[in-house]
Amino acid sequence: MPVDHGGGRLRAIEKERGRRLLILLICCMSLLIVGLDNTIVQVALPSIREDLDAGLSGLQWTVDAYTLVLASLLMLAGSTADRIGRRRVFQTGLVVFALGSLACSLAPTLEWLIAARVLQAVGGSMLNPVAMSIITNTFTDPRERAQAIGVWGAVSGLGMALGPVLGGVLINAVGWQAIFWINIPVGIAAIVLTAVYVPESRADRPRRPDPAGQLLVLAFLATLTFGIIEGPNLGWVSPWIIGAFAASAASLAGLLYYEPRRTDPLIDLRFFRSAPFSGAVLIAISGFAALAGMLFLGTLYLQEARGLSALHAGLWMLPIAAATVIFSPISGRLVGARGTRLPLIIAGAAMTAAGAILAGFTVDTPPAWTLLPYALFGLGFGMLNTPITNTAVSGMPRAQAGLAASVASTSRQVGQSLGVAVIGAVVATGLSGRTLATDFTRASRPGFLIVAAAGLIVLLVGLATTTRRARASADRVAAALDPARG
Repeated sequence: MPVDHGGGRLRAIEKERGRRLLILLICCMSLLIVGLDNTIVQVALPSIREDLDAGLSGLQWTVDAYTLVLASLLMLAGSTADRIGRRRVFQTGLVVFALGSLACSLAPTLEWLIAARVLQAVGGSMLNPVAMSIITNTFTDPRERAQAIGVWGAVSGLGMALGPVLGGVLINAVGWQAIFWINIPVGIAAIVLTAVYVPESRADRPRRPDPAGQLLVLAFLATLTFGIIEGPNLGWVSPWIIGAFAASAASLAGLLYYEPRRTDPLIDLRFFRSAPFSGAVLIAISGFAALAGMLFLGTLYLQEARGLSALHAGLWMLPIAAATVIFSPISGRLVGARGTRLPLIIAGAAMTAAGAILAGFTVDTPPAWTLLPYALFGLGFGMLNTPITNTAVSGMPRAQAGLAASVASTSRQVGQSLGVAVIGAVVATGLSGRTLATDFTRASRPGFLIVAAAGLIVLLVGLATTTRRARASADRVAAALDPARG
């Protein structure tokens, strides 16, 4: 009697597909809590200001202490995971992130909270790029990978956009400390599931550590952010601020000089010879600066200027989360079928329109009118994530997947840090000693215009880096990175 080999092969294929989807789900659990923590604290800022007696710069550091350290360590985490094992680094990150979340919830002072946010970021840096590397090495078919990245974009975007909504609910019910508790059970579940289902993987040729490059990256971002945030307080011509910007410029110059001379650099600058890759980095910085600025200004506008509670402010921001959830998977399908050009055009146009509309708001504008620009922004942000990630990892050798993904993730975090720092500095300068409640609307208008300008950059760079000539540069870089493919 003939053996049904076809049925056996079909079952094996379905089993393998189920295994890949489970790994994707586990990775998305970590991305959800990291995405949440990027933005959930935004809606808690007024409560933290009142409870811990924080000024505007203190609120900026509460956000940027996390995103700054995250941005500084992402590339180190990605290359380390490629070298010593992606599952091992991923699990370590989950443990540190959960412990940092617990420390945040126990913070009795602003200084404690900022230090605990740094610990959170150390753990978070081991999650985003490593999860992306695991996904990339699990889904090797380009079409399946684009769809998986679309799911990743939906979950990551959902976490970031849902943060203000969930934060409002938790703050109203328990207090601002509760926004950090949610990370602990999700982190524990992800640790257990990773140990059982995620296989260990490494790069074929491990990369050597680059401590000098890591220090230069940290110095560049830390001094730049310090100068922007503290400029309104200390004065833009203060020796501290001038020194901070000079140190930032020197660190960047040192990085550009040092990295090309290493065999295994922390940042492979050859990536940036690809116009689509460089465009993806600039788009990530601009798009996520717009997101951070939108949430930072939006929650202060609704709570400080309009007097809404944290819960109501979070609910008014629900259109951002809803539109992100709806359009992220659509973006993944569009990228898989037609490439990145159309999603980037939609993203840039929608984000530009949202910022421009909000710049015209006054203290008398009905809060319900915010639903339109928030929905537009959610549409744009939902379309944004997948093109960035797909461009970053597509065409790169799989051995460097962690590094390429971590550069893209770093760009996102740099964008968020700069968004809060720059827009917060603009608002602080506009307030000129006045109170948030009486003058915030007027002072925030230039900030919303910066959001619109960041969206316009997404649109223009997206158009410029999706041409045939731009794609040819990506092919040349791929051949140079992996001569066997050239």
